[in-house]
Amino acid sequence: MAATVTLSDVAREAGVSLATASRAINGSANRTVREDLRERVLAAASRLRYSPDANAQAMARGRTTSLGLVVHDIADPYFSSIAAGVSAAADRAGLAVTLASTRHDQSRERGLIEVLQRQRARAIIIAGGRTDDEALNAELRRALADYRAGGGSAALVGQPVLGVDTVVIDNAAGAAALARALHGLGYRRFAVLAGPAGHLTARERLDGFTEGLSEQGVTLDPADVIRCAFTRDGGYEGMEELLRRRGAVELVFAVNDVMAVGAMAAARDAGVDVPGELAVAGFDDIVTLRDVTPPLTTVRVPLVEVGVAATELALAPPADEPRLVHVEATVVLRASTPPRDPAAS
Repeated sequence: MAATVTLSDVAREAGVSLATASRAINGSANRTVREDLRERVLAAASRLRYSPDANAQAMARGRTTSLGLVVHDIADPYFSSIAAGVSAAADRAGLAVTLASTRHDQSRERGLIEVLQRQRARAIIIAGGRTDDEALNAELRRALADYRAGGGSAALVGQPVLGVDTVVIDNAAGAAALARALHGLGYRRFAVLAGPAGHLTARERLDGFTEGLSEQGVTLDPADVIRCAFTRDGGYEGMEELLRRRGAVELVFAVNDVMAVGAMAAARDAGVDVPGELAVAGFDDIVTLRDVTPPLTTVRVPLVEVGVAATELALAPPADEPRLVHVEATVVLRASTPPRDPAAS
């Protein structure tokens, strides 16, 4: 077996110092190499078939060519679509994406940030709604501030509470528009699968939906607001609870699409026809809705574009104050909420 070629071998072949060879091949955050010396070193490396060490390059440059993406659930199509946008934008910037999941436990985010910091990731993107846990948010703000003080950059998809550039989805406005559209179809009695009480995205969507109904003279009964996990299984369990004590509800709004898919499955398993007996709507317009029957009414968020926008923010030159990019959400009416005669309500 041939001996491994070292950087010292390259330096000797090129007739330069080891430090010069390192700067020529690995780059340097502080010093550059004359072009003629750089070409000589690269030619020597090519002749010797030398492969640079990625860790050495990271040490020399201060950062790797990786971008860290932290999401709540890798399997959730919401996050996979955002990841697709991040990956496309990172690829254009010559970066590779390191993907990490909190598994819906936001207390894990700080540890993942620290891991990515030790790996010298060039930037970190955190995707997912925040909670109202101020102690946890303060901890994350400190972790991101430490990372940025070391030369990294960061962006968030969610609520702008961590002191970094943020892509903000207009959840409340989208949910209010959905409420108005459903009222326009003839629906008058609603229930909401509202997610966890402390989840800010869920709260914004519930508040927006409630406000949109109020504008139409409809009051949402607090008993018809079901708290459940922000997941497919949460939607399933929330719908089971609603059906056990269901009154005259005509339409169920789940505050995200995976919850709506779970809710539709629970209705089907209980022998309740959707939309014949009970209409269902969601939020996000995830790609898997193409395979859902009946097609789900929802609020479309351009998730791939959100991922691109977050990456562009993370890689942009630093600004004095956190930048916000607002993304509109638009109502998409489908067969899960057919028009209804309000006189029959």
